[in-house]
Amino acid sequence: MPEKIPYWRLSGFYFFHFAFLGAFTPYWGLYLKSLNFSALQIGISMSVLQGMRIFAPNLWGWQADRTGKRMGIVRFAALFSLIAYLGVFFAKDFLWLFSVMLLLSFFWSASLPLVEATTLSHLKGSLEKYGMIRSWGSIGFIIAVVMLGQVLDHLPVSSLLLAILGFMIGILFFSGRIPEAASPPHETDSMPIWKILGRKEVIALFASCLMMAAAHGPYYTFYSIYLVDHGYMKSSIGLLWALGVVCEIAVFFLMPRIMESFSLKSILAFSLACAVLRFALIGWGVNLLSLIIFAQVLHAATFGAHHAAAMAAIHHFFRGRHQAKGQSFYASLAYGVGGTLGALGGGYAWGAYGPEITFSLSALAALIGLLWLLLKFRLSPC
Repeated sequence: MPEKIPYWRLSGFYFFHFAFLGAFTPYWGLYLKSLNFSALQIGISMSVLQGMRIFAPNLWGWQADRTGKRMGIVRFAALFSLIAYLGVFFAKDFLWLFSVMLLLSFFWSASLPLVEATTLSHLKGSLEKYGMIRSWGSIGFIIAVVMLGQVLDHLPVSSLLLAILGFMIGILFFSGRIPEAASPPHETDSMPIWKILGRKEVIALFASCLMMAAAHGPYYTFYSIYLVDHGYMKSSIGLLWALGVVCEIAVFFLMPRIMESFSLKSILAFSLACAVLRFALIGWGVNLLSLIIFAQVLHAATFGAHHAAAMAAIHHFFRGRHQAKGQSFYASLAYGVGGTLGALGGGYAWGAYGPEITFSLSALAALIGLLWLLLKFRLSPC
């Protein structure tokens, strides 16, 4: 790895960013349940982190492309998201925690799209090197989810709060260590961003990614609760989460070879097809450990391969001064709108129809995304 690439600084940020998600995503719902929140309240609370991505990344992305100071904004956002998070230690009622998460999410959602754009600028779009760096995020997720699964079998679920605080301090530290990266000029620099966003293939890409994120919404919100209700220990749940991310890491390293053999459209379509199968298995096969294990292996496709292919497609369409805005729109539309719809819809469906129907709706969302992609998406020249 050339010295000019800040490999370990970027890797450290990804490690702590996804360690935060490894602590928050599987276990925050369990913490809220321990506070006697209803399924709908849990769905609303868990949707805040995704919902804020609808608006905030675009504000930060436009500012970053205007000033050229991506990492300056990331450091500012990391500091104030940490300050906002301290509010969880002062009250436990729904409105207070919702307000804390709303403020935290506004700042926290700024970081990843800008760091992704910075990383690709440092690497000049090299997917192979991107996978090596991004895999440290997956390692951070695994360590957090397995460690906390073991801890929470023996300590109160409120122990989660301190672990998350530690990971946020790590995010702040490494955000201060990553240097800025210049975006090389591109022939699309003079093109209005709305012209790129209005292209049929870009709309199809974002729409299919939105449906994939929506399909994952109930999984990220209720998967751990679902397994606990069916007798799984928290340590076993942590291992199941970790299994999915181990498979994700393998895919990140294999993606350069995969992309030599298959088109981006084929990879995205296969990932969506795997999501249809995965969420049907989770919904109806929870009592068979072998099916749940296989469903977690499919995370290699439904997140790992899908995310890497989506990043490559976005980097293809959004270059030069539009790079940070492209990443921000992706975060807003896919993870923001899609994740929020999935979490809120999942919260309602969980209470009204039960987990089996909820995960069946996840499978249906992935199927809609697959059909949309097959009919509308093509990787035309920029």
